[in-house]
Amino acid sequence: MILSLPILTFHTLDDFASVTSFPPKLFQFGLTLLHEHGFRTISLLEAAECLQMKKPAPEKSFVITFDDGYETVYKVAFPILKHYGMSATVFLTVGEKGIQKAEERLPPLEGRSMLNWLEIREMERWGIEFGAHTLTHPDLTRLTQDHMETEICDSKEIIENILGTPIFCFAYPYGRYNDSVRKLVQEHFTCASSDKLGFITVNSEPHTLERIDAYYLRSDQWFRLMLTRWFSWYIWACSIPRWIRRTVVNS
Repeated sequence: MILSLPILTFHTLDDFASVTSFPPKLFQFGLTLLHEHGFRTISLLEAAECLQMKKPAPEKSFVITFDDGYETVYKVAFPILKHYGMSATVFLTVGEKGIQKAEERLPPLEGRSMLNWLEIREMERWGIEFGAHTLTHPDLTRLTQDHMETEICDSKEIIENILGTPIFCFAYPYGRYNDSVRKLVQEHFTCASSDKLGFITVNSEPHTLERIDAYYLRSDQWFRLMLTRWFSWYIWACSIPRWIRRTVVNS
């Protein structure tokens, strides 16, 4: 198996000064660069299945995920993905009532416009994979067991009922989970993404998969590192201060 399979995770593609924003022009540059050098995408579910079966992932493969379900996934990312024949996995925050009308947008996050089911269905028909990201994007570790189950299980059910297809992938809001959260997710999903900074390796756990946040790719030079053996060292170096900060906060 490839020793380090990267999952690149994005939120919204815009030019705002926000940690969840990523410049559209840089996104296009990065995917163009990777495509020109023979890289290809696989879905998150494919990556998890490779891990579980200890089966080699394709050479020069990587995964793209989008958290939350912002409208820019359809307006900005989707045309670029189609142009290069690339796939992605989009995690949807569907709202407490579960928006049902095709043209009605999912409840906004951070004041930003979200996808609607017309756009979601179009992307799904083309081959974009969808996963669950709860109803309202809470910190699951702070909820009662019943509330946690509602957020996780109802979001899965809503997406499955509307799209008419099983949902296998989950992403923890804010990347946060504990044993009880992970156990419930494990009962209902094949895999789940955390916010642990790193690559999928033979030692990865399918329900706490490592990812590389787009924050660490915010320049042409950092994207170019993906073409070299130095990329894994760069991500490892980035993970150290992040680990220190979290250790201090949790101590």
